[in-house]
Amino acid sequence: MSRAFVKDDDGGEGVEELPDRLISPHANLVTAEGLAVIEAEVEKFAKAYADAQTSADRGELQRVARDLRYWTARRASAEVQPAPPRDGRVHFGSNVEIVRSDGRKQRYRIVGEDEAEPAQGTLSYVSPLAQGLMGKSVGDEVRAGANGAEIVAIG
Repeated sequence: MSRAFVKDDDGGEGVEELPDRLISPHANLVTAEGLAVIEAEVEKFAKAYADAQTSADRGELQRVARDLRYWTARRASAEVQPAPPRDGRVHFGSNVEIVRSDGRKQRYRIVGEDEAEPAQGTLSYVSPLAQGLMGKSVGDEVRAGANGAEIVAIG
């Protein structure tokens, strides 16, 4: 029988324990902005944890505690990276504009895993596209999905 359906020692209904959020095996490289986001998440979940303790909502307490553990671990392992050098090559933190083989122009900034939002123009440095861009220069071809793309600007 699942622990979720067992009464606790205090007579209340049991709450199924939530597994911890998975933490990436990659180095936790972040931009300065990414570190600020992580710190804001720690603060948000610390407050939510205190609120859940006050309300004695065990399910919410477990959910918030899990997220607080995740963000606290991410803050502890964060490695803030310096601004990318302006040497004409793509680095962590670079803004890169590509033109795909179908003519679409896209601009991305290469950032840490927790700050990546491809729809918002940020790519995780461990993503296949970012890995393909790293170290490249304007005019270089890279694999972008099923097709290729050309780097047209680096900032």
